[in-house]
Amino acid sequence: MRQPGGSFGERLRWWRDRRGLSQLDLAGTADTSQRHVSFLESGRTGPSRDMVLRLCAALDVPLRQQNALLLAAGYAPAWRESDLAAPELAKVNAALDFMLAQQEPYPAFVVDRRWNLLRANEAAGGFVAFLLGAAPAGPVNLAEALVSPQGLRPLIVNWDEVALYFLRGVQADAIADGTEETASQLERLMAVPGLPALSQALPPGDARAPVLAIHFRKGETSLRLFTTIATLGTALDVTAQEIRIECFFPADDATARFLKDRAAAR
Repeated sequence: MRQPGGSFGERLRWWRDRRGLSQLDLAGTADTSQRHVSFLESGRTGPSRDMVLRLCAALDVPLRQQNALLLAAGYAPAWRESDLAAPELAKVNAALDFMLAQQEPYPAFVVDRRWNLLRANEAAGGFVAFLLGAAPAGPVNLAEALVSPQGLRPLIVNWDEVALYFLRGVQADAIADGTEETASQLERLMAVPGLPALSQALPPGDARAPVLAIHFRKGETSLRLFTTIATLGTALDVTAQEIRIECFFPADDATARFLKDRAAAR
């Protein structure tokens, strides 16, 4: 996947092309002229700091990449990137802990932009330990765990469907954030043997089901769960914008009873 060049003009043109906008479209949204956008992209003129931010807003550029555009234009970054444990994110951390606790007895995970596990509730830890026989050691990437034959893949009955939907989500991430890291992650995942092609059209499952449930099977135990993914609204920090909270819910009564019984036994 082609990445933007180093100059501001090259980066601006790359983002405009990626969003499928003409210079006139971008100019209208950013309240400037097509001539000015053309001059910015060609490098004939430089942008003001305000113009960089207006163009970023018009192109829906994530905060991390807004900082990169500002640096390319000769300005300091506008958006802070904090460590998740930093004092300024204390309220965010409290909100994450609250959501994880509220999700009990069902699993919930907090991950970053590239699905690296940041934290999980007790139900999630117990669920993964049940499936894999033990809690994973060391850093965990949920994307790799899903597609790897040594991870969750052998335990997912409808793995082709689940993998296809997930990979399309990673592809959408790569298109949205424009980073080499996300594009490289998609390429690594797609290189795993046996993955369905992104162009593949799988037949619809149960027409009555409103969502795709992940069907896990471990021995005689069959579990079906669907997921929701939440993000922090109105983020003004790079780290906060890239956080995701994935919550699992039972798709049938048997799965709900299994998770509640395991919680009661803890």
